[in-house]
Amino acid sequence: MSPRRARADAAAPTPDSPPLAADDARVESGKGLSADTVWRALARIADPEIPVISIVDLGVVAQVSIDGERVQVDFTPTFMGCPALETMRMQMEAAIRGLGAEPDVRVVLDDSWSTDRITAEGREKLRAAGFAPPAPRSAGPPTLVQLERGPFRCPWCGSTDTSLENVFGPTPCRSLRYCNACRQPFEQFKTI
Repeated sequence: MSPRRARADAAAPTPDSPPLAADDARVESGKGLSADTVWRALARIADPEIPVISIVDLGVVAQVSIDGERVQVDFTPTFMGCPALETMRMQMEAAIRGLGAEPDVRVVLDDSWSTDRITAEGREKLRAAGFAPPAPRSAGPPTLVQLERGPFRCPWCGSTDTSLENVFGPTPCRSLRYCNACRQPFEQFKTI
């Protein structure tokens, strides 16, 4: 785990983090804004392509730092050509402005995103919505995309009797699979 990621995890909200309170939703002169408040505000932003998961649960928010009333957010898109890049940036800026702070949202391209950054809660949200969460990356030298041929569990019935229908799904990070047990198609997140 990179030092940047460790810092981000330390400041990230947990599932039992309290909701934003009226008194911490705005920066008041002399009070400042906490990183936890910013993380909770960002956790309310749904991924534009998969709205069942937040951008925080997806793991694209790498770091939050605060300097007075300026909030810097570093985020790493799932892919460099991600079509939702500007949408995510604008939503983060709006959320930070909603806290009464000045946003500085930066796209970080030198720290590549991987499916290992998806939180456990995010994986469960994906599964509940009919997406097969990605398998953890294997140890050893990383590869750009690992398309394991092993069994994948159907998010609908739990069967591992599934087959790859098309390596190219609706986005570069997903492929299409079919469950032979319940006869339902589903999207599998590629392990990257």
